[in-house]
Amino acid sequence: MNDSRTSPANHGEPGYYEIRLTGHLDDRWTGWFDGLTITLEDNGDTLLTGPVVDQAALHGLLKKVRDLGLPLQSVTYLGSERPAA
Repeated sequence: MNDSRTSPANHGEPGYYEIRLTGHLDDRWTGWFDGLTITLEDNGDTLLTGPVVDQAALHGLLKKVRDLGLPLQSVTYLGSERPAA
């Protein structure tokens, strides 16, 4: 059972992730999530999208989300290549 959407095959390459939060982040947090695109959606959610070098970096991002106090809705692996805009 090797689903490329949930189990990256190339462990040496960064994967691209989308992290969905309930609530909007304001501009002062942009530097804290350097390298990720912050998208504020009309429904009040925030999307953090971009490359994450490894699982340790992903856990670090999730710790930052926890420290902000915004509810985490989902973490989605988008693949090893940059998603089309």
